[in-house]
Amino acid sequence: MTKAPTLTPFQLLPHLLPPVHIDAETFVNIRRQIHAQPELGFEVGATSTLVADLLKGWGYEVHAGIGKSGVVGQLKLGNGTRRLGIRADMDALPIVEATGLPYASRNHGKMHACGHDGHTAILLAAAKALAESRDFDGTLNLIFQPDEENLCGARAMIEDGLFERFPCDAVYALHNMPGVPAGSFRVLPGPVSLSSDVADVTIKGMGGHGAMPHRARDPIAASAAIITALQTVVARNVAPDDTAVVSVGFIRGGATHNVIPESVTIGLNVRAARPETRALVEMRIREIVSLTAQAHGVEAQIDYRQLTPPMVNTEAETQLAQQVCTELVGAANVVTQAPKGLNGSEDFAWMLNEVPGCYLILGNGEGEFGGCMVHNPGYDFNDQVLPLGAAAWVRLAQTYLSA
Repeated sequence: MTKAPTLTPFQLLPHLLPPVHIDAETFVNIRRQIHAQPELGFEVGATSTLVADLLKGWGYEVHAGIGKSGVVGQLKLGNGTRRLGIRADMDALPIVEATGLPYASRNHGKMHACGHDGHTAILLAAAKALAESRDFDGTLNLIFQPDEENLCGARAMIEDGLFERFPCDAVYALHNMPGVPAGSFRVLPGPVSLSSDVADVTIKGMGGHGAMPHRARDPIAASAAIITALQTVVARNVAPDDTAVVSVGFIRGGATHNVIPESVTIGLNVRAARPETRALVEMRIREIVSLTAQAHGVEAQIDYRQLTPPMVNTEAETQLAQQVCTELVGAANVVTQAPKGLNGSEDFAWMLNEVPGCYLILGNGEGEFGGCMVHNPGYDFNDQVLPLGAAAWVRLAQTYLSA
């Protein structure tokens, strides 16, 4: 069994100790408690109960069961009219953990392999610090969201009246990132993650004997032509300085060597950085599928499902986050411009579709100290960066909701 890291939150970067008191030991222990009891999707009952109980104990008005299992803690101070939302995700992944740590998952086949345990503990630490300091003027809405991994939780909370019940003038979230140095942030303007769509394309022909293909209408040949043509969607339609991805995840059809099947199904994963690019890519996919099927004398049906939009940070809210992070760690440790954001997708995009805001990247560390990539059985959130993440939320709330 691997020995648990000694709790020395800023041993690696002592000069970056945040100017905000965070009870690191308490919240690292809470983080590890959550890590040991990972829960999937909307089934985050133990985690959401822990969150709600802690928030109530610190004086927050707590509302549970939003979007099935989301929690909102609200704290109003003074007479300020500004309303700030900060979101953390709570769910884990269906992965068998291989860290060997003393606080490793006790729920076999479930693992906090993306650091949502850390995100939740960071926001809880900030919640306690803000409740104790009472150093803001306005309304603070702390949003604890289920089911980010399936890109469903944010939308579920919104459809359950999140922003009608808890109006926000701005909303923020963060995510840890292995490979980005501990003690640093990436706070980028504009598009920072891609939309995520899926499509099931069914090609219907007429089955027949493999020795007599002229008496069949071959869906496999048509599918091969479609897959080849789809490779041009991005290469010949999307500008080089834009980003989109069209990937074929599976092709299913046929059961034996000498039978041409009736139908073939192709599974697509589609991503884009901008709403207009997303629309263009979908249009071209539909055209290619339809026209190629016609050329092969077969029928095509396409079930195209938009899961989450591109995530776009708004200018003013991003500038505020850049200012806060720079005050904490210095300009040299805050990346504010990069060629592009993340090729992955994040359902916080739904919240940014409703309310201006910003999604921050918190460095999880490099190499042995936090460098293992997320969604890996050997990953663990780097506890050394927990106080810094919490300090960022405290300073952001104090600045945005300034008296």
